[in-house]
Amino acid sequence: MSALTPMVVTVPALMVGLTALIAGRVVDRVGRKRLLVGSLVVYAIAGTAPLYLPTLPLIVGSRVIVGLAEAAIMTCCTTMLADYFHGRQRERYFGYQVMATTIAATVLFGLGGALGAQHWRVPFVLYAVALVLAVLVAAFLWQPAHQVESTDHLVPIPWRRIIAPVLVTFLGGLVFYVLIVQLSYKLDSLGLSNPATIGMVSAIASLGTATGAFAFTRLAPRGPAVTVPLGFVLSGIGLVALGLSQALPLVIGSAVLTGLGNGLLLPALLTWALTPLTYEQRGRGTGLWTSASFLGNFASPIVVIALGAAFGGLGPAIAAIGALSLVVGVAVRLGRRSSSAGVAIDAAQAPGVTH
Repeated sequence: MSALTPMVVTVPALMVGLTALIAGRVVDRVGRKRLLVGSLVVYAIAGTAPLYLPTLPLIVGSRVIVGLAEAAIMTCCTTMLADYFHGRQRERYFGYQVMATTIAATVLFGLGGALGAQHWRVPFVLYAVALVLAVLVAAFLWQPAHQVESTDHLVPIPWRRIIAPVLVTFLGGLVFYVLIVQLSYKLDSLGLSNPATIGMVSAIASLGTATGAFAFTRLAPRGPAVTVPLGFVLSGIGLVALGLSQALPLVIGSAVLTGLGNGLLLPALLTWALTPLTYEQRGRGTGLWTSASFLGNFASPIVVIALGAAFGGLGPAIAAIGALSLVVGVAVRLGRRSSSAGVAIDAAQAPGVTH
């Protein structure tokens, strides 16, 4: 049974990673709003189930359902943002989305910790909020225009245009999750195991992530060729410094810098992946992006453990992932630059172009 305990936390993320693409297909077939409302109801029912389920295997089963519902919710919400807004306004709202989720996660983690002091089951009552959200979605959101009437045929996804951002998103999800999962362990390795200290540093790091997401709303006009590499480079420098830091002030500064990069990274990657897609393709594209991001999240602790065994501890493992982030940032920058040059050459050589 002890092996099942960590799965209560990790199974939903794994299920999102495995099923978000399927959710994207459903989104493109049946529409956004209807699936979102239904998924919120299922999320609330399954999420609160540990309040009364008698055994750990049943609780893990309920968490599988939570992950399935979460995959649909995230895919629907991101797809609807892309439907409702366009151009620079869409990019701003992608940044606001990361800000909102970061702030909400910080508040809910704190509230969950306070409720957990009463009993380990009590924090699961927070999932009931999804019922309120389902009512609000039904009342105030609208099904975007241009809904596909036929469910027999789906417009093909332009794989050649989105495969690179999806693969890079997997690496981005891996990098993003290092700070979230490993910061408390890093502090503990330095002898800073006081819960108040860990909570304070985690909150400051979350503030850095929210600040990075807000900065994206200003930097978005520069395009993914700038914002994606910048996010990876900032996160990479922060993680290298975090891995090597041996004092609390340095850990805090490194965590904030990593958070800034993380806050830039997710909306930049999302913009890169979804920009080439039409309405009819967007649900599957969003699901694919979400799957890549969450599979990267799920792989992150596993990679850290493997690198720690190879390089001699948590600090070197974090620094190694930081170095990987720097390499990815440089590679994306060079790749985007060469891609832009190739497009320019093709345009110049096209028939009818005067020199």
